[in-house]
Amino acid sequence: MVYLFIFAAKKQTMQKIISTEKIPIKMWLDAPEEGALKQALNLASLPFAFSHICLMPDTHEGYGMPIGGVLATDNVIVPNAVGVDIGCGMCAVKTNILANNLERKQLTQIMSGIRELVPLGFEHHKERQDESLMPQGYCIDELVVVKRQYLAALKQLGTLGGGNHFIELQRADDQFLWIMVHSGSRNFGLQVAEYYNKKAKKLNESYYSSVNPKADLALLPFETDEAHTYYQEMKYCTEFALANRKLMMERIQQVVSNILGNVCYEPMINIAHNYAAWETHFDKKVIVHRKGATSAKKGETGIIPGSQGTKSYIVEGLGNPESFMSCSHGAGRVMSRSAAIRNLNLEEEKRKLDDLGILHSIRGKSDLEEASSAYKDISQVMEFQSDLVKILVELSPLAVIKGL
Repeated sequence: MVYLFIFAAKKQTMQKIISTEKIPIKMWLDAPEEGALKQALNLASLPFAFSHICLMPDTHEGYGMPIGGVLATDNVIVPNAVGVDIGCGMCAVKTNILANNLERKQLTQIMSGIRELVPLGFEHHKERQDESLMPQGYCIDELVVVKRQYLAALKQLGTLGGGNHFIELQRADDQFLWIMVHSGSRNFGLQVAEYYNKKAKKLNESYYSSVNPKADLALLPFETDEAHTYYQEMKYCTEFALANRKLMMERIQQVVSNILGNVCYEPMINIAHNYAAWETHFDKKVIVHRKGATSAKKGETGIIPGSQGTKSYIVEGLGNPESFMSCSHGAGRVMSRSAAIRNLNLEEEKRKLDDLGILHSIRGKSDLEEASSAYKDISQVMEFQSDLVKILVELSPLAVIKGL
């Protein structure tokens, strides 16, 4: 395997290129783990892959395609290159409150109030939420999975979910208080992903696709109705995920205002990962799949969170064409969830957060799945992608609520 190294002296970054495949693999990180690299090689062999494959600095093994991967395709869409939590993403809001003036009692009250209004993990609202908050402009009868899940989703709207989803109160480098939420499309995305991946596998079998079925990268050509329907359902899930974050943010702001009094909030910043979109790159209209990667167009404001207890960043995209104008979506795992539970020490991880003065809810071994030691060093991740984004605001956590 041949690696070429490109150095950008001014930014002190290194882009590595694997040039032995059908198309190059461009990486903004040191050598990725074996499983992720194997998946990247599969992507580079796809007959419909365009120009090159990108691996962001948070890359790690996923299902079919690595998390932190960017794939551009010629007139086909790949459900597993989008992922199961379609439209998962981040939102953040700056307040006019100086975080250093907050008392620990106030933070505790805010976190308790949030838990009362925002269901966590597998919990849903008991009542259906306002239907007008759902994505508009779609004919639901034409969306097979969305139609089937619609009524259940009305109770999932404004809920956090589990896994690595979180709500944080953060202190910026200028001392102002920020609110950040990481969440996705709840069960909508999972159901859409699984339904259309099965459809893609059957179609690929019927027309003897050259894609190796073991790669889990079954495709839907846009000559098929299935590709168009999946694209619409994927877009709906992405908009639902945004609506979900917006409703949580509104209720969090309600709690913060009740506790702190006269609070002003700046407009919400939102950025999604796990989606595909028609875009023009290198003078060609292609479908860009971002799985655990976010858009970083020139001047675009984005959010790159760290792991639990570490810093997060508000960034501005630099529009680097070599990454299909993309950047990482976070720190990226170095341990699987099961490995984190096996290998990390619960008391040690709790002590890390306690020593930083961060309010948290780590109680049992299962909470180790999202411990900071299970993730890459976010500061190094940011260094690797300094030619992709510029840091605008550095955020340090004050209190965190995790999905159960």
